[in-house]
Amino acid sequence: MTTKETKLPVVNGAGFYEIRMESIGGLGANLAGKVLAEAGVLNMGFNGSNFSSYGSEKKGSPVKAFIRFCSPGMEVRENSPVTEPHLLAIFHENLSRNIPVTQGVGPDGIVVINTSKSPDEARDFLRLYAGTIYCINALKIAIEEKTRINTALLGTICKASGFLDPDAVKDMIAKNLGKKYASLIAPNLKTFDRGYNEYVLKKFKPDNKYPYIPFTRNGQKIGYFNQPMGGVIPSGGNSVFKDISASREGWIPVLDISKCTNCGECDITCPDYSFVWEDGIDPKKGKPARILKRIVYEHCKGCLRCVEICKFEALTSHKEFETDKTILEKGFTDSSKK
Repeated sequence: MTTKETKLPVVNGAGFYEIRMESIGGLGANLAGKVLAEAGVLNMGFNGSNFSSYGSEKKGSPVKAFIRFCSPGMEVRENSPVTEPHLLAIFHENLSRNIPVTQGVGPDGIVVINTSKSPDEARDFLRLYAGTIYCINALKIAIEEKTRINTALLGTICKASGFLDPDAVKDMIAKNLGKKYASLIAPNLKTFDRGYNEYVLKKFKPDNKYPYIPFTRNGQKIGYFNQPMGGVIPSGGNSVFKDISASREGWIPVLDISKCTNCGECDITCPDYSFVWEDGIDPKKGKPARILKRIVYEHCKGCLRCVEICKFEALTSHKEFETDKTILEKGFTDSSKK
């Protein structure tokens, strides 16, 4: 399939239209960047490039994908990260709590974000200087269509770009999935179409509400002269110190405190220390005991192992976007009070 090349709406000083994707391992940003680049180059006639940046190939670790397009007569001699994107795609809103995802986004920039928030709420959450925000609840769409969020975001990215041909992108989605997962082509194309249509957008002008954040690189902090002795790791990688809620894919465990027997099996199986315990009195035996109080969703990546191991149905799986916010805030529900 080859479609007629269209003109790029804007380019930087080097002649490129640039896209940056901010994500974590497991959400499909690497594949999304590959699909987008192939659609532009192979199906639309642009020259371009795509590569991703990540550390260990581990679910939950930070991932960035970079895409560049230029005119067919121009050579691509740029292979550095995209620092001032024309379009920024954020695969999970909570990434902004730990990573400065909006670095380099100027007043003419476009931000596509996977969120249930309104554009005004998203801007305040991101502390975005200015630009146009496209809000798409890609997680909700992916759960309903039994797909992944990357194809929903591709639909919104395609729409927001103003030049990417949706048929060219859909063709590449089908070709990439058809190699191994032909049965997933139809639902993913439907997911793409929903992402292309089910967004909310708003443009924000610079108003001094939030400062412009330029892209910076901190470099390597530990090296030959200041490396701690004995292989000590001064920065703890444990989830007790980190917000890993961006790793969730739409499902969370909900604790019904009235059904809990405080057996502790959920705490044993949880890999991320998501359960909070306190000294108290066993309601059945009337003796001092450790009592389960709540779930800290900031540390929960949604693996649902606790749900699988709970024998008393005190822990059940729920769609996060359908869960009452008060339950998420206090970390439990109590069916005995209903």
